[in-house]
Amino acid sequence: MKCNVGKTEQVIRISIGTIIVLVGIYYKSWWGLIGIAPIITGTIRYCPVSAVLGVSTCKQTTRS
Repeated sequence: MKCNVGKTEQVIRISIGTIIVLVGIYYKSWWGLIGIAPIITGTIRYCPVSAVLGVSTCKQTTRS
């Protein structure tokens, strides 16, 4: 898996995912489980949807 999630997007994904999970716990709703997806994609820095769409916010380093 090639990195396609940049550092800023990683922080945003993990933050939003955590908020969704916490709101789900607060309201005792199973919908909070949706927050696990952005947490996982932010943690591993790979998003399959972005890969299919060809979107990458990860900085590419060039080797000389």
